[in-house]
Amino acid sequence: MKHLLTATTLALSLGTTAIADEITIGFAIAKSGWVEAYDAPAVAAARIRIDEINAAGGLLGKQIRWIEADTKSDQAQSASAGLQMVDEGADMLIVSCDYDFGAPAALAAEGAGLNSFFLCAEDIKAGIQGVGPNSFSASVLAAVQGATVAEWSVQERDAKTGYVLLDTTIEYNKGICTGFDWMFPKAGGEIVGTDTFLNGDASIASQITRIKSLAEEPDVIMLCSYIPGAASAVRQIRAAGINSTILNGSAVDGSYWLDAAPDLSNFIVPVQGSIYGDDTRPAVNALRDAFEAATGAGPSSTYAYPGYLLIDLWAKAVERAGTVEASAVTAELEKMDNEPTAFGPRSFSDQLHHQNTAEMQIVEITNGKPGVIGSFTISEPVPLDVLLK
Repeated sequence: MKHLLTATTLALSLGTTAIADEITIGFAIAKSGWVEAYDAPAVAAARIRIDEINAAGGLLGKQIRWIEADTKSDQAQSASAGLQMVDEGADMLIVSCDYDFGAPAALAAEGAGLNSFFLCAEDIKAGIQGVGPNSFSASVLAAVQGATVAEWSVQERDAKTGYVLLDTTIEYNKGICTGFDWMFPKAGGEIVGTDTFLNGDASIASQITRIKSLAEEPDVIMLCSYIPGAASAVRQIRAAGINSTILNGSAVDGSYWLDAAPDLSNFIVPVQGSIYGDDTRPAVNALRDAFEAATGAGPSSTYAYPGYLLIDLWAKAVERAGTVEASAVTAELEKMDNEPTAFGPRSFSDQLHHQNTAEMQIVEITNGKPGVIGSFTISEPVPLDVLLK
């Protein structure tokens, strides 16, 4: 019996040593269901950065390993997946792109005293305001996207009038319109009408009738929506003979949906990084190529990139803190002010764990083909009181 106990103790000791020599990241992400389309590319990019760090010697001298659990695009399952990752010894959690589907897992991390990062959430609640002090997103707030295209359209396209068409289905859409509503008049434009619809609506005929009843066609239509509802709305707007510049947020980035709106032109999307190899920053194009080499295909949308960014920023904070302990890492993240990254500077504070200003690539779709036409940064950050509306 004595020999058996000694052997068991030795085995446990060796196991503990092995685990102590690693840092574990838990992915509570959608591997099935509709959220997978957003999560999978960002996870792939996150793992590229993990591999780079490991190849360079690791983090705090330790290799990073990852474990995962499938949320199945279900909020209840998200909570279970988060708890599973905590139970399996994760040192930090990465959760789904969308706030509503990532928050239950992030709350599990918060309850366990761990850091969490949303893969690409752009709702302010995916952070201090909704989850807690140790939760972050490396992505650019939806309101910043709306504010960016608002100011860009006034400065670059001499837009004077705008019509707002809000899909009220998810919080992300509301954020885009909030940013546009704040910036467009501030930049010199006039909002001449607003309307709402739901993503699943088969028809927006009544909304189109109200647009066509205006004395003059608006210079821009701010369409705050996502696929498939956004594609349906665009098709109907163009079929009605309305030629206004249509603006949207990053949720419609990518060419995968363009068959639903044949030969679309005069459509603008702001993105953190181009997926077409034409970004104005060489480092982003290099990452796009690395993504293709690693996965066999280029990213389907800009939402791959925040996965790489979050690992990069978290790892820097861990190195500076000298630990993965959440409060120490949070303190280092909150010190980041214009931290250099491949996508331009990133900042966090004790008031905001998102980006409320960022250099955005402006993608225009012309004759059904998307491409970068330049970059743009809003003239001032979106104020916290606007973000909290």
